Amino acid sequence: MQSLSEEEKRQVLGSVLADQLSAIQEAVKDVPEIKTKLDKMERILSDVGGDVKVAKAAITDLSHTVNEHERQISRLQAI
Repeated sequence: MQSLSEEEKRQVLGSVLADQLSAIQEAVKDVPEIKTKLDKMERILSDVGGDVKVAKAAITDLSHTVNEHERQISRLQAI
């Protein structure tokens, strides 16, 4: 088997590196679009989190009102 010259080794290495670089470029080409989508999702989830807090507060308030009404009804029924 014949060994490669230094120039042939450089050409093979250059070809391999070019293939690897191409594969890396292919793998990361969608990163900007993915980041944009993630940023949008983060904003949406932040809004949803705020909405959930508002709904939780409203439910808690409503629960207190219902409990108070139940106490008043029980008192009226006892008369």
